[in-house]
Amino acid sequence: MNLLSSFRVTQEPLFKQVANTVEKMIHDGVLRPGERTPSLRAVCDQHGVSMSTAVQAFVELESRGLVEPRHKSGFFVKAPPKVIMDLPGPPRVPMSGSLGNRHASLFDAVVAGNVIALGGAVPSPEILPTAKLNRMLSEKARNAGARGVMYDLPPGSEMLRRQISKRMTKGGAVVAPADIITTCGATEALMLCLRAVTKPGDVVAVETPTYFGILHVLEALALRALEIPTDARTGLRLDVLESVLKNQPVNACIVLPAFSNPLGASMPDDAKQRLVGMLKAREIPLIEDDVFGELPFGPKRGRTCKSFDDSGLVLFCSSFSKTLAPGYRVGWVVPGRYYHAVRIAKLTHTMATATLPELAIASFLADGGYDHWLRSARAIYKMNVMRMRRAILEEFPAGTTVTTPQGGFLVWVTMPVTVNALELYDRALAKGISIAPGQLFSLEPRYANCIRISCGEPWSPRIEGAVRTLGSLAKRQVK
Repeated sequence: MNLLSSFRVTQEPLFKQVANTVEKMIHDGVLRPGERTPSLRAVCDQHGVSMSTAVQAFVELESRGLVEPRHKSGFFVKAPPKVIMDLPGPPRVPMSGSLGNRHASLFDAVVAGNVIALGGAVPSPEILPTAKLNRMLSEKARNAGARGVMYDLPPGSEMLRRQISKRMTKGGAVVAPADIITTCGATEALMLCLRAVTKPGDVVAVETPTYFGILHVLEALALRALEIPTDARTGLRLDVLESVLKNQPVNACIVLPAFSNPLGASMPDDAKQRLVGMLKAREIPLIEDDVFGELPFGPKRGRTCKSFDDSGLVLFCSSFSKTLAPGYRVGWVVPGRYYHAVRIAKLTHTMATATLPELAIASFLADGGYDHWLRSARAIYKMNVMRMRRAILEEFPAGTTVTTPQGGFLVWVTMPVTVNALELYDRALAKGISIAPGQLFSLEPRYANCIRISCGEPWSPRIEGAVRTLGSLAKRQVK
């Protein structure tokens, strides 16, 4: 049904139907305050109405206070009346129901410009080398020619893969550029790996608590999560995993051995080697998520699980989202023996990774002082984590504990059992603060009194005040 026929099935005058359509565009944000509306001629052509009907429609919109005429320029959307308080309303998607709903709800809060974003594991652009990266992106756009607008089909940019290959030696893994496939961030890398090594209904062992994005991917692929307890300092409990493997089938395992999300746990190198050997003996693929691996607080990073892999069973995933540019969406995977399956999955999933962001990051790694930048970022995050831990322990209810990560920028807060994290989330959001409630990080009814806090924003009185407000809200739930 076209717009014209949809208008004329109602009894309302045509000019009001046109006005209602434009009003909806304004309310939906398609037309924003200060923007010019479609011209009268465009309205006539689009809706199949006469010029007099179009004029009546805009007179109606003007009477509703939605548009204003400007001499010889047409009609423009009026700015709404200024409100005294600019606090966010509830998220568009409720923090209830499926894991996908909860995931979407959290990011609704994170992207709201007037929210203090302590909920998302996203580094602040104020900390990232934003200006330098964007200059490099502009330079690539000017000089790439036709290459810049064409698909960069898998395996992706050869220049970037060579730089990644060099970086991976710092974690002990010797990987050829030909072994690497670039991806649209680490989440896509994880999804491609799971598609390559599992089928619907398979069992995947994961840490608990674990990054909710992993659980969401498992849900989307109809895979069953087997949650293995995790130590807050040393990561996955290998004794529990070994016991589980003796008693039931497991088709794959996902770990975050370096400064895990949400705990910030760091698996010792000997434990990584033991894990790789344990799974190799049973021919179980290991998917290693290393997105925080480049952010240790110490002088050097630990080894990767991939560095102990001599059978091709370890599928290594990472990205530049936590270190350089979340919005560039550039990640990579080293799929080992599953290379061809992952490459085919990439072709059918997103076909290619964006060319210009790949080239910009490759240039930054080659010429932009990446190691120098990382040293600066690590120092900032280490100080942020220290300040955040101190503030939480001072402001939150007695009995609250906070993890002590040795890298990354996340802390896990466990409050008294009477504090409900979802209720705290709602009340905090009403105050303009986002947090990540613990219920997101498991498919089981766990972690109801826990929250994940990001330390990815520069420390400021505003952040300090937000922690004080969170502590006050949490104290109200203590009985």
